[in-house]
Amino acid sequence: MRQLKSLVLPFSAIVIIPGLILIFARSTRFGINAYLAAVQVPVGVAFCLLGLGLMAVTVRMLVITGRGTLAPWDPTSKLVTEGIYGRVRNPMIAGVLAVLLGEAVLCGSLGVLIWAVLFFLTNTIYFHYSEEKGLEKRFGREYLEYKRHVPMWLPRLERWERTEGHA
Repeated sequence: MRQLKSLVLPFSAIVIIPGLILIFARSTRFGINAYLAAVQVPVGVAFCLLGLGLMAVTVRMLVITGRGTLAPWDPTSKLVTEGIYGRVRNPMIAGVLAVLLGEAVLCGSLGVLIWAVLFFLTNTIYFHYSEEKGLEKRFGREYLEYKRHVPMWLPRLERWERTEGHA
């Protein structure tokens, strides 16, 4: 039940808000035409599947390794730096963003694309000024070292692994 409650935020971001945009902002569609559908649909579906997969891996790692959830009201008790977290600091947000971009392409919606950009900008500001400050307080030097080596959004090509003695 704890994990389900933590999915309220990503569910809202990838289902509720885009759904409302598609219902109420019909004028923001760039549309699908017969010529582009052969590219637009597979690209949109691929982005959605990639994002959902990334979100699933992230949630699993936070619960199992971090002993918590992605929700601010139920944070992890252990800093997660393994797996995908060794390449990028915010894989959950990257997954949500991939789904939003996939939905924008799949539905031909400029409104959903604008929502994706706003989602990204809002989270960048939130992570920089709030989330990371909290992580620095909770995990201290361990988080500072991780932050120094692992980028916020663009994944490293090689996975970073913390060396013993650098906690």
